Amino acid sequence: MGLKSWIETPAVKAAGSNRSTMANLVRGAVTRLTTPLLPDDYLQLVNPLWSARELRGRIVEVRTETADSATLVIKPGWGFDFDYQPGQYVGIGIHVDGRWHWRSYSLTSAPNVDHKLISVTVKAMPEGFLSSHLVTGVPSGTIVRLAAPTGNFALPEPPPEKILFLTAGSGITPVMSMLRTMNRRGDLPDVVHVHSAPTEDAVMFAEELAALSETHGSFQRHVQHTRSQGKFALSSLDEVCPDWRERQTWACGPLAMLDEIEKTWDREGIASRLHLERFAVSRADLSGEGGTVTFAKSGKQADADGATTLLEVGEKVGVQMPFGCRMGICQTCVVPLASGHAVDLRNGKEHSEGERIQTCISAAAGDCTLEV
Repeated sequence: MGLKSWIETPAVKAAGSNRSTMANLVRGAVTRLTTPLLPDDYLQLVNPLWSARELRGRIVEVRTETADSATLVIKPGWGFDFDYQPGQYVGIGIHVDGRWHWRSYSLTSAPNVDHKLISVTVKAMPEGFLSSHLVTGVPSGTIVRLAAPTGNFALPEPPPEKILFLTAGSGITPVMSMLRTMNRRGDLPDVVHVHSAPTEDAVMFAEELAALSETHGSFQRHVQHTRSQGKFALSSLDEVCPDWRERQTWACGPLAMLDEIEKTWDREGIASRLHLERFAVSRADLSGEGGTVTFAKSGKQADADGATTLLEVGEKVGVQMPFGCRMGICQTCVVPLASGHAVDLRNGKEHSEGERIQTCISAAAGDCTLEV
């Protein structure tokens, strides 16, 4: 393997990937040889995107989509795997007010190895600090941390001959990656897309979708403006898409909408043809109690709330915490829980003394001690 290939090999092994971890082992050896200075300490002096221990990117464009949404075009640095599947999501970390904030967003770009750019489209939510910042406050040139693309809500290759997309609001974002991929490959099959948005001005990618409809006879779209037309009724599918029961369906939107779709497909006996994407529940909704976190080896302590990951808590007080993907995938951040309890922010599962926990997706559930 040449030096360039070695450098560009993803620094984090993605879930389900067969990619060799030899590059990571070599980098680990280099890290030990350069202690106390890490290779990153030298690389960052040359280019802030050069990192052997984490994925990074630079925002190169912020493009307004609607009044409350924007597309971020990002140039990833070394190690990012551009061979992702259309429909997958990526984790993005941005430094705001002295701390790193992490969220996951669906990729809206088609896999693009040639230009080596990715994009996500973010809708500012009233209660969403980071989403609002990304839409209205982040400038081009900002360096972000990235997690490897992942997710099962993905378009297969080749795509099915008949597809139905059911989306609402920002649920359209993973579907845009699918549509752009098929269009770029010149392989847009028989697609019906039903999308709901409050008003005409609130429809993301409206011009691009209209152009697809005009240039591809195989692409049919139905846009429901819910403020004036009301919620789209699934009973209308027989009129909008008479053969919907025969199609592979991808649906993404509010939870109530997805629950109704799931029940309908179950009732019709066609659940195997349905693919759902439920955007992750805010980790504040699954938070633990919080408490005092003790880092045994360093002797440092910190008070933590129940919505901040133990990885972030440790980094904030200067503990050298192991980490990789920062998304609960690669297992690099696993450390023993010496005492107390922690909670998995993804599903609310509680961990107790003696267990090994992933600090990037776990929070304190009372006082606890980590062996790090």
